[in-house]
Amino acid sequence: MKKYKVVDRKIRRKPLTVSVAGALAVMTSAWVQAQSTDEPIQLETIQVIAPEVEPAITVLSLPEAKRALRQIPGGANVIDSETYSTGRASTLQDALGYSPGVFAQSRSGAEETRLSIRGSGIQRTFHLRGVKILQDGSRLNLADGAADFQSIEPLAARYVEVFRGGNALQYGATTLGGAINFVTPTGYDAERIRVRGEAGSFGYNRLFLSSGGVHGSLDYFASVSRYSQDGFRNWAEQENWRMFSNAGYRITPDLETRFYLTYTKSNTHIPGNLTKAQLKDNPKQANAVSLAGRQARDLDRIRVANRTVLKLGDNQKLEFSGFYSHTNLWHPIYQVLDQPTNDYGVALRYINEMPVAGYRNRFVLGFEPSWGDVMDNRFVNIRGNAGARTAKFDQHSSTYDVYAENQFYLLPELSLIAGGQYTYTTRKQKDLFMAGGIDQSKSKNYQRFSPKGGLIYEPNRDLQFFGNVSTSFEPPTFAELTSGPTQAPVFAKAQRAITFEVGSRGRLANMAEWDIALYRAHVRNELLALVDPATSSPIGTANAGKTVHQGVELGLDVELAKKLYLRQVYMFNDFKFDGDATFGNNQIAGIPRHFYKAELTYRHADGYYIGPNVEWSPEKYYVDHANTVHADSYALLGFKIGKRSKNGFSWFAEARNLTDRKYASTTGVIDNARGIDQAQFLPGDGRSFFAGLEYRM
Repeated sequence: MKKYKVVDRKIRRKPLTVSVAGALAVMTSAWVQAQSTDEPIQLETIQVIAPEVEPAITVLSLPEAKRALRQIPGGANVIDSETYSTGRASTLQDALGYSPGVFAQSRSGAEETRLSIRGSGIQRTFHLRGVKILQDGSRLNLADGAADFQSIEPLAARYVEVFRGGNALQYGATTLGGAINFVTPTGYDAERIRVRGEAGSFGYNRLFLSSGGVHGSLDYFASVSRYSQDGFRNWAEQENWRMFSNAGYRITPDLETRFYLTYTKSNTHIPGNLTKAQLKDNPKQANAVSLAGRQARDLDRIRVANRTVLKLGDNQKLEFSGFYSHTNLWHPIYQVLDQPTNDYGVALRYINEMPVAGYRNRFVLGFEPSWGDVMDNRFVNIRGNAGARTAKFDQHSSTYDVYAENQFYLLPELSLIAGGQYTYTTRKQKDLFMAGGIDQSKSKNYQRFSPKGGLIYEPNRDLQFFGNVSTSFEPPTFAELTSGPTQAPVFAKAQRAITFEVGSRGRLANMAEWDIALYRAHVRNELLALVDPATSSPIGTANAGKTVHQGVELGLDVELAKKLYLRQVYMFNDFKFDGDATFGNNQIAGIPRHFYKAELTYRHADGYYIGPNVEWSPEKYYVDHANTVHADSYALLGFKIGKRSKNGFSWFAEARNLTDRKYASTTGVIDNARGIDQAQFLPGDGRSFFAGLEYRM
């Protein structure tokens, strides 16, 4: 039977099929009666309705994604892109800054971001490890687990899903940090035309254009963006182009397929780390070694993907996805890295929501294999150019994930969750150069089963409590295995952990909304990257013994008074060694123990908003595991004003770091600085101003 709904703004964009025969008959009958009597005639009320336009079935709508979130027995949230479009929307820090539990700090104002969840990849100040990054449900990480951010455009996302820790099992992720899924608009929820321009300090400018629509069974979305900046620091220029597109076709009412095409071209200069003394004296300067070596990261990537969903009745669904990406990386750092990469994979997921013995139940079963090949060419760096070859490796990674999860509703308000994932992954390196006549070919396999259990208690639709116990498993990436000066693989053990978590999310009328999680992870074989303190160059990777990651993730939005709202996030990050032979019970370096962000905004019914914001790191935190050198505390004050409209023009003006504070946005991580001030500090931007104008229809 067809579904019907009263026509709204979205439906008016589609052709309406309205039967007027009945209306004409009623009107004619009433006119005839009016000629034969003087009595007033009460006409029949007629409601004009149109067939409901079904949304895409390959992609959840934003309301559907928020409802699905309530089936996660732990820290997870959905970010509506409208929330960060009220200001500059450039980096992952802009997009994820108010996501509970996500530490995202930009490096030199560029899109190279320090990203960590629950201490994942805590030492990776470049190239992500420990979080699975997805685009529309299929992985962006390389097959060995590493990831880059240049292929992410915050403005080209309709919403972002964040699954912290073991709560990302439904996407086949068993890393300590979880997964982040960037979901692109479809023709069903995209504007017909969207044009946005941003400009500001340090030569920053961004132009974004997108369009989407529906034509019968076909829908489409396409966007193109250009971004460039001179940068706050010397040798911090960046320029990139991005194109995102997808087209979906509704084959039958229960079968839809969608194809994706993405292209990214990014050129980034790397200004490098400074000592604390250099940062306080002149944070705009570049590291002398980085400048002399013209260090940079230039990336070209093309990616194609497909997602197909088949509904098997009202309670079952089969999802298929596949992707292929080709990347060319030119990366002059301590050496010149020239790395063409091919990554490809498929995923199959079955979802069954049929009742079991009369009880509500949800079962998910998935299989996700992926493969990657890298030709790792290395040369002497001569002012950013390739000198003599130092290495040539053919590197191959493969990962096979099989996972299952079942959610059984013992009571309407109480559900029990049990699941697990088996992972088998390989690392193979073939030496094609054999420097010094030494063959550095090696290979190793990693495998493990990672179980999970949890529960959700939901006394009403506005209140939820949850708890879970999960395990994680994380083999090292090639960036860690071959990061030493000889590039000889040092096959460290896989990192693993067991995490305990409790928390709550909900809302109190229209006054407050919260998301809080408390967790404690017992980690074994934590991957520690060793760095040469003199040059900041990697010298290898080692495993720690026992470590503990525990903390609090809090997001709290409160309406303080009519039209006055306070949005805030707080993180407590207590990461430490546990009886380590070298570092005892020291704090693990690299991330502030306390971190707070807040935004106080007055919002008018006509879409206007105005208010201040703050970012606060109230305590010093260590740069080295020996806890001898630290980054200073800081507080940043900002201000924002603008108007946001669903149609027509929107605008914003924004000020950041109004007090022009000199501070380290993030740092490098080393084992022992011996109390000596070393080049491990990455300065944050100084006082800056940005403005933007947008038109949507």
